[in-house]
Amino acid sequence: MTLSLTVTIINYRTARMTIDCVQSVLADLQGHDGRVVVIDNASGDGSADQIADWIAAQGPDLPVTLIRSATNSGYSGGHNQGMAAAPADHYLILNSDALIRPGFFDAILGAARAHPRAGMIVPRLEGEDGVAQVNCFRFAGPVSEFMRGAMSGPVTRLLKHREVALPIDPADGQIEWASFACILLNGRMVEQIGPMDEGYFLYFEDAEYCLRARRAGWRIRREPAAVAVHFRGGSGPVKSLAAARKRAPEYFYRSRSRFLTQAHGRAGLILANLLWHSGRGLAQFRRLLGKPVHAAVEREAGDLWIGAASPLTPFHPQD
Repeated sequence: MTLSLTVTIINYRTARMTIDCVQSVLADLQGHDGRVVVIDNASGDGSADQIADWIAAQGPDLPVTLIRSATNSGYSGGHNQGMAAAPADHYLILNSDALIRPGFFDAILGAARAHPRAGMIVPRLEGEDGVAQVNCFRFAGPVSEFMRGAMSGPVTRLLKHREVALPIDPADGQIEWASFACILLNGRMVEQIGPMDEGYFLYFEDAEYCLRARRAGWRIRREPAAVAVHFRGGSGPVKSLAAARKRAPEYFYRSRSRFLTQAHGRAGLILANLLWHSGRGLAQFRRLLGKPVHAAVEREAGDLWIGAASPLTPFHPQD
C-alpha cells in the first residue's frame, strides 16, 4: 500500500538533533497518512543505537523506521534508501538540522494537491531568529563562476541575471533549483525521472535533480505558508569553511565538476574554470587601483580542477 507521504531524514553523528527533527515532524504529521524514515549513514559513533532506543521507547505504533546503511552512501544514497523503503505519493526530503513549524504539512500538501504538475514544492526556510534563508537559486555556470571569481559589485550588477542566489521571495518562474534541506517531491516525478544521482557524495545533488526534473518538464513552486527552521551545517562543514575562506573538502569540488559537466557539458566545465580565473585576475587588478579585494577560498585556484579529467566518475570519500 502506497503512503500519502514519506519523510526521509539522514542521520550522520547527530543523534540528538535527528531525534528533535523527528519529533517536530511527528507533532505536525497527525491527521496525515505519513511515515518517517531515518537513514543512519554508517555513523559509527553509536548514534544509530541512540535513535533506535528512542524509537523503541515511544511504543510499537510510532510511524518511524530506522535504516542502518552499511556504508556512508552520501546525501543522495541515504535519501534514495529512505524513499525506496516507503513508497509514497509525496516525499519530504529533510535535513536532520531542521525543525518543522506547526501547520507545515497542511500547507505544503495543500499546495501539492492544488498544483499536481509541480514536481517540487519549496517551503520557507528560517533561522532560529525567524529570519528567512535563501533556498531558491539559478544554476551555476560559466557566467556565475566569473562573478564568483571577481567578487566585484559592478560585475555582479552587470551580470545579475545569472547570479546564483535568488531573492527571498522569487517568482516561481525564476527558480531553477532549490535547496534539498527541506523540499517536497512529487512521487510521480520521482517515478518518472528516477532516484537522486548517487555519483554525488554531498553538494550539488539537489541542483542536478532539479535540472533533470526541468528537462523532463517538471517545475518548482514555492509555498511560503509552510515553514521550517534550518540550523545549517549539522553534519557538513563546507559552509562554515567557505565563510572562513578555508579549503573545502575534495568531495565538494568533485560534485561541482560533475554538476557543471551535466548542466553545460565538458566544455562548459572548462570554460567555467577559466572564467573563474579571469574573475580572480580582475579582482587582483582592483588591488592595483587601491581597492579592497575579497580573498578567495584557500587553494581554490587549483582545487577547481579536481575531477575535471573525469568529471562523471562517481566519488565517495571512502573510495
